[in-house]
Amino acid sequence: MTGKRSLPNIAELMRPSDRAVQVSLITVAAVAVAVLASMFLVAATGGSPGDAAEALYTGSIADTAAWSETLKAATPLLLVALGACISNRAGVFNIGQEGQLLLGAGVAAYVALHLALPGFLVMILSLLAGALAGGLWSGASAVMNYTRNVNIVVSTLLMSFLAIQLVSFAVTVPWLLQAPRASADSIASSESAQLPPEVRIPGFGEYPALEIGGGLIVSIVLTIVLGVLLARSRWGFRLNMLGLNPLAARHAGVRASWLGGSALALSGAFAGLAGAVILSGQVFRLQPALSNNFGWDGLLVALIARSRPIAAVPVALLFGALRSGSSFLASTGVPNYLVDIVQALLVLAFVVPPVLARVRSRGRAEAAAPPSEPVPAATTEPEKVTA
Repeated sequence: MTGKRSLPNIAELMRPSDRAVQVSLITVAAVAVAVLASMFLVAATGGSPGDAAEALYTGSIADTAAWSETLKAATPLLLVALGACISNRAGVFNIGQEGQLLLGAGVAAYVALHLALPGFLVMILSLLAGALAGGLWSGASAVMNYTRNVNIVVSTLLMSFLAIQLVSFAVTVPWLLQAPRASADSIASSESAQLPPEVRIPGFGEYPALEIGGGLIVSIVLTIVLGVLLARSRWGFRLNMLGLNPLAARHAGVRASWLGGSALALSGAFAGLAGAVILSGQVFRLQPALSNNFGWDGLLVALIARSRPIAAVPVALLFGALRSGSSFLASTGVPNYLVDIVQALLVLAFVVPPVLARVRSRGRAEAAAPPSEPVPAATTEPEKVTA
């Protein structure tokens, strides 16, 4: 006789619906705490929470002009978040989107300013060049990881600083990207020449009506395509398998180095495309400050959306509204950097609740598990000896 250990029925302890309700309640409470903390910070800096909220509303969604600025800010955030969704699903965490975005914008600017082809073709090639540059830059970190075991988080972060220095150098060299001087005695500027109108991304609508840029349309189409691929395709299934259990994925025939490396490269490609969209659709001139934390904020959008492309759309709109509305905060006496603090609080409010719910469900499962019965030692009867 051997003792049997009865396993607890985890499904009875915490059904999916109960867990979803619990996560939702914790999230609502966490968001409420984040909002209260933001109001306290506004009051602590000498501002009025009501005036600050009104300023954010006026600058983000009060009229069509404000909505146009929100959509412009949300477009690169969504593109970066889509790339982060791919790498996060594979368990490969890319945090170098800031540098990949800026490098993509730099390569796109070089193609747009130096390629002598029809305008529309140059625009397409510049966007593809920006995506390729971001993909190769993040792909270098994948190669270092799978050949020399260099930590991806560290390498992508450090490669960002290198990309920033490269772009800063390029806009100070006349034969690369520095804009020509207006006259012989004028001071050279650390920026590129302005992109010609024929190589810019077209859009719909003009100020003060609602403006919808071509980059926003591209980002929405890519969101739908990526959402379907991650949910319905074999590639998406293998990507999720690699992120959830790399050992099981290898036993199932998944080449972790190829799939994980390609996921990291695609993540960088989306960030590079975001930089090209900012350049060709919004600012039209390369500057070292073009990235403007779009890479970091896009990563936060993916974290809040929990690596789901469709869920990243409303989150990108929320972060875009905070960005466009922050320019109106100066009139209320509240510093602009307070928006970054609010974004950080929102990230914590949306990311922490699922972790807390998972920890509580584990604790309930362990508490409900009956103690295991000791297994008696095996005994053998002496053999009977017959004469």
